[in-house]
Amino acid sequence: MVSGDVYEKLEQELRRGVVVLAVLSQLRELRYGYELRQSLGERGLPIEEGTLYPLLRRLEAQGVLSSEWRTAEGKPRRYYKLSAEGLTLYERLTGSWRGLNDAMGQLLESGASS
Repeated sequence: MVSGDVYEKLEQELRRGVVVLAVLSQLRELRYGYELRQSLGERGLPIEEGTLYPLLRRLEAQGVLSSEWRTAEGKPRRYYKLSAEGLTLYERLTGSWRGLNDAMGQLLESGASS
């Protein structure tokens, strides 16, 4: 029997592969980190702060996101949004995801009937 550790590590690998696309999907409009975390969690993809914030900084450094500080509503918050390049990347990754999802659906279906 496969141990829980093996399952957890493999599940983490699966999740790691979709986190970037999930984050990009929620940044077509300005959002700050906590709001983004809540949105992802409510849709079934909880993400740790220690994963999200470094990812946001990396994506911004790569030109995928733009950000701005806002202070009008209390404490300062950094808001993120897809850049023009980020929107193009999001659309390309979405196409790849859909293709992979279709292929996996077929593989899993054929594996179940074998």
